[in-house]
Amino acid sequence: MRLIRMLLLPVLALTTLSAHADEKDVARLTQLLEKSQTLSARFSQLTLDGSGTQLQETAGEMSLQRPGLFYWHTNAPAEQTMVSDGKKVTLWDPDLEQATIKNLDQRLTQTPALLLSGDVSKISQSFDISAKEAGGVIDFTLKPKTKDTLFDSLRLSFRNGLVNDMQMIDSVGQRTNILFTGVKANEPIPASKFKFDIPKGADVIQE
Repeated sequence: MRLIRMLLLPVLALTTLSAHADEKDVARLTQLLEKSQTLSARFSQLTLDGSGTQLQETAGEMSLQRPGLFYWHTNAPAEQTMVSDGKKVTLWDPDLEQATIKNLDQRLTQTPALLLSGDVSKISQSFDISAKEAGGVIDFTLKPKTKDTLFDSLRLSFRNGLVNDMQMIDSVGQRTNILFTGVKANEPIPASKFKFDIPKGADVIQE
């Protein structure tokens, strides 16, 4: 019995240290996210398939405000605008002259934008979180605890206390990398930014 206890003690100690490390990483990520009540930036987005072949490259601008408000505009040639008023999300495709409206999915695993604009106080209920820091950049790796998600892994990086980039990897290995530039936090954003007026004559799809 004494031998078993001696063998188990190191394992229990490592488990305890790991739990404490996870709690520390969760607290640090939550603090960084909640520090920015509003956020605006330009972004460039690169999507690669599982073999590393480029599928799409886009750029645009975004604005976010807690809780749950966001504006995400992708420039031409793949122009689209996505706007959330905290309850409904409108996706506007100018090429199709079509607006798709659906309820905002409050699950962080289904709506990654909510990581930057939603309630993250219970983020550890949705993800296993680990962190590493090097060269002034803190990388947080988030792995969903359930299988019903848009991605298998998400990396969120911060530099000087502000979000720097994000990478999502899905179940087939497709990677979406988003780099944020000109990031501004806690500056006023007009309420009109989070309301979308659908052009007359457009097709409207309610989901």
